[in-house]
Amino acid sequence: MSGARLHRAQPAPRSLSPLFAGRKLEGLPIIVVFIALIAVFTALAPHVFLRWPIYDSFLVTIPPLLIISLGLTLVIAAGEIDLSFPAIIQFSGFLFAFCSLQLGLPWLGLIAALAGGALVGFVNGILVAVVGVPSIIITIGTSFFWSGVATVLCGGLSYALPGLENTPIANIFAGKLLGVPAEAFWALGVAILGWFVLNRHRFGEHLLFIGDSRSVAEVLGINVRRERIKLFTLMGVITGFASFMLTVQNLNYFATQGQGTLLSALAGVFIGGSSVFGGSATMVGSVFGALIIGMLEAGIVATGVAGFWVEVIVGLVFIVAVVLHIAIESPASLDQLRRRLAVRGPRPDHATKEEIP
Repeated sequence: MSGARLHRAQPAPRSLSPLFAGRKLEGLPIIVVFIALIAVFTALAPHVFLRWPIYDSFLVTIPPLLIISLGLTLVIAAGEIDLSFPAIIQFSGFLFAFCSLQLGLPWLGLIAALAGGALVGFVNGILVAVVGVPSIIITIGTSFFWSGVATVLCGGLSYALPGLENTPIANIFAGKLLGVPAEAFWALGVAILGWFVLNRHRFGEHLLFIGDSRSVAEVLGINVRRERIKLFTLMGVITGFASFMLTVQNLNYFATQGQGTLLSALAGVFIGGSSVFGGSATMVGSVFGALIIGMLEAGIVATGVAGFWVEVIVGLVFIVAVVLHIAIESPASLDQLRRRLAVRGPRPDHATKEEIP
């Protein structure tokens, strides 16, 4: 990889820099937005946000969405998109529920959920990297297909899993540790692992090179086809794990499981500051982006604002986060905008008649 070292001698992408780089904290814009939202919610609903139960609830409900957002961050870093993860949630959740309820083997169900996600991701990777179908198109198609497969297998029915309550698998993945929901520790572990993969592992470096320029990555000796297949397979495994957690914490499998997560996961990643064009991504930003998306509805309701304002406020937060990210990470863009506005400004008052044509 001598060519890669030569290329990296030039200014490296921010996403490849350490957590603290140039005295800038990774994900700083979204962290600022997160702290501001907590402050606003605390001021407007102190009876809720100054007490632990609301945060305990967040640490149970947000981790599955957060884990999906972390996997999606890797996909977006490579300049790809995966819209099939809601179907993976549905398909993997069914596999876990079936093994747990019909076979009485929940640990086998966990393996089946991960394997099911890997299968969907591998198929996506083959179709994208080998066949050459754009990822946004193929994952829409596979989303319909695997969702349909899951619906056929479960017969459109939901499965109750009360037998899992207080079992080792439920206690490990959806119990309490030191009074904190276990889901939070698993999500934190995935986030730390994801950060090291993206910023400290060759696979993450390859994904960023591919996202920046696929042709350059090939010139540098990166096996682009192999890495893209691995990427989508990994995304499937991560989503399968999130689906398992969602099922075991609810002690239920719903035939519609996974619906409603698409926009939330995408919003969490892009609010966090990952580039939609690829080549730049931030795990820290995705963590706080998912936290914001996951807590907004409960926070808005707690402050007494009508629930139908949720989407309006989510859109506003999205815009503020993106603008703040540009202002902090790329101030040159704002300077260029100001110059354009200045050029289009009104003619100075002291202009003389001779200056006017």
